Amino acid sequence: MLSLRAQNHRQIKGFSWEIATVLSYQRLKDHPRTLRAFTGLDQAEFEKLLTPFTIAYHAYMYDHHVSKKTRKRRYGGGRKPRLAAIEDKLFFILFYYKVYPLQEVLAFLFDTSQGRVNEWMHQLSVVLKMALGKAQALPERDPKNLEQTLAFCVSVDCIIDGTERRLQRPQDPTEQHEKYSGKKKPTP
Repeated sequence: MLSLRAQNHRQIKGFSWEIATVLSYQRLKDHPRTLRAFTGLDQAEFEKLLTPFTIAYHAYMYDHHVSKKTRKRRYGGGRKPRLAAIEDKLFFILFYYKVYPLQEVLAFLFDTSQGRVNEWMHQLSVVLKMALGKAQALPERDPKNLEQTLAFCVSVDCIIDGTERRLQRPQDPTEQHEKYSGKKKPTP
C-alpha cells in the first residue's frame, strides 16, 4: 500500500527520489529480525501486548475524546488517520521507544507531519503505559511493595538499582543522626 506521497517522485532543489512505502506492522510481521530490531519484540510478544493495548486505547479515547462535552462533530467524523489500525499504533510507539528517532524522521517514515507525530507520541505513550500496567509488566515503583512483587517472581534473581539523593541537612541533632548516610564527603 503506497501513500499518496509515495506514488509520485519528489523534487527538492533539483534532487528527486522515490519515497519508500510507509512503515506498518503488516509489512514487518513476516520479517521477524526486522520486527525485533524495530520494536524489541517478536511477533508472539507483539500479539500478546496488542490485547491490553487495544483495551487501553479504547478506554483512553473514550475518556479524552468521545465523552468530551465541547465536540462539534460526533466521534469518528473528520479526516481518517494515517495510523488507522491498532497494530500500527502499537508498532509506532514501540518503534519510537526502541529506535528513538527525531520527530521529523518519524514523520517521514510514517508519511505524516511532525506535529501529528508529536501528538501520537504523547497520546500513545499514555496508552502504552496503561496497557503495560494492565498486563502487570511495569516495574514496581514503590519500595514498600517490593516483598509482594518479589513473591510473584520466585525463580528470578533480583537486583536493586538505587541512587542516593541529597537532602537538606536538618538543624535538629536527632534528625541529623536519623538522616545521616554514613558518608564523610558528598558525592560529586
